[in-house]
Formats: sequence, C-alpha cells, structure tokens
Amino acid sequence: MASTHTTLDAAAVDRKARLAKLASLKRKQPGSDVTAPTVQEEEEQRPDESTSTDKYLSGRNYDIASKNAKLGFESVPVADAETLEQHAKRIATEAAEQAAKDEVEAEKGTDLFKLQPKKPNWDLKRDLAEKMKILDVRTQNAIARLVRERIENAKKEAATSGKAPQASANGDQGEEVGMEGKEEREAQLEEEEADIS
Repeated sequence: MASTHTTLDAAAVDRKARLAKLASLKRKQPGSDVTAPTVQEEEEQRPDESTSTDKYLSGRNYDIASKNAKLGFESVPVADAETLEQHAKRIATEAAEQAAKDEVEAEKGTDLFKLQPKKPNWDLKRDLAEKMKILDVRTQNAIARLVRERIENAKKEAATSGKAPQASANGDQGEEVGMEGKEEREAQLEEEEADIS
C-alpha cells in the first residue's frame, strides 16, 4: 500500500508540474523570448508575484477595483422588488399611524352636526322610492283604463244621440284628427283626470 501512495504522490507532483508549465506558456507574452520556468523556480517566485501587478488576469469573476475575484453579485437581484418583510413592516407602520389618528379623533369627541343628515327625510325617500315604482305602474294602468272607458262612453253617447261617426274616404271609422287635434284631446283628458282626482 505504501508503494501505491508514493506512486500516486509522484504522479500528482508530475501532473502539477505539467499544468504549471502549460499555464506559464499561456501567460507568456508573444514578443518575449523567456523560457518557461520550472516548478521549483515558480515556487521561489510566488512570494514576489503576490506583490507584483504584472500578472495577467482574465475572466468574468475578476474585480478590477479590489484586484481579486468577485465574491457575489454586483447588485442584489431583487433590490427593486418589495420583500414580504418590508411589506409587513409598511403595513404595521400604516396601522400604527391610523390607530394614533383614531385615538386623537376619539379624544376630540363626536360632532353632532356631522351626524345629522343634510335633509331630514332622505332615508324616508330612499325607502319610498322602490315602493313608488310599483304604484307608478299601477297609476299608469289606471289612467289608460279610464281613457279607454271615456272613449267608449263617448262613442256610445254619439251612437245613442243619433250622431253616428262618419266614415272617412279610406273606410276607417272615427274622427280625423291631426297632430294639433290629438294634443288638444290629450290636454282635455288630463284636465278631466285632474278634476276627478
């Protein structure tokens, strides 16, 4: 077992040396004739490289300002969105402000002039409006029925008195009445209805 560990350690050291050699070739500038340093030379130079700024670094995770790797996001991804904790805190402050306003108003007392309605019978009119809809329909039906009865009575009286309605040229029975005559007749009927009521 000891021999496998030693061979694995030797293989790991050899691999690290090859990787270091490839990395140094990659970092090498195109115009320089510097040969690739060995692993031992690199280990000796490492303390000096940490202070030097000649080192070429690339990649998306490099932060130029700190000269180091970026450790997180540049800005919080949900900075604009309101979190649940912020929403709860805002609601709590609004509720506290409203409670403070309510306490101040409670200490002042109630103003009796604000309690009474502007018109004293507004609630009666509100309740009466729906009941009046039914009565309005019944009233219109009653008026129509009375008008029909008067017209029938007028026809009967005309027939009994010997004045039969004359037939018009187109064969219709009844009076020919224009627009003005119709309006006058309606006005007379309304006056008669007003006298009855």
